Amino acid sequence: MGQNLEVATLGGGCFWCLEAVYDELKGVVDVVSGYSGGHVPNPTYEQVCSKQTGHAEVVQVTFDPSQISYREILEIFFTIHDPTTPNRQGNDVGPQYRSVIFYHSPEQKAVAEEVIQTLTLAGVWQNPIVTEVVHFEKFYPAEDYHQEYFKRNPYQPYCAFVVGPKVAKFRKQYFDRLKKNAAIG
Repeated sequence: MGQNLEVATLGGGCFWCLEAVYDELKGVVDVVSGYSGGHVPNPTYEQVCSKQTGHAEVVQVTFDPSQISYREILEIFFTIHDPTTPNRQGNDVGPQYRSVIFYHSPEQKAVAEEVIQTLTLAGVWQNPIVTEVVHFEKFYPAEDYHQEYFKRNPYQPYCAFVVGPKVAKFRKQYFDRLKKNAAIG
């Protein structure tokens, strides 16, 4: 694995869904669920859910750009959530579930804007993409019980009915991009 790792910080609804997908992707070294984009330092899950902190549920994805590009990370991001619903993913409603890309460099910002423009021109969705592209400032890891949540709780109802189907769709669509044995279990 290369030594020049990069970080992507993405919010697309519940962080359990995003973490479960990116954990299985070849080239991804680490995925941490957490909070970004708010004004309260070290927020708790309860504070973020109160909708008063300004944070989004996000994942911080550390990846090896020699194996997967930032563009590919974003292209997958746009296939695993609905970027057309402001402050909502399915039944999860509130600003903490907004679609947002926190860019870490001018290059990441440019790539994010290009990907959104390409998808918009291609007419992939009926409604406009509302994904925010915002400069990254701070990331706060979520509580330990949120980390690897789907992997540890696959039969929990939310995981079984919401996260599981997203992971299955991802595995089918990106089978050739999975880490060895990721599709098995």
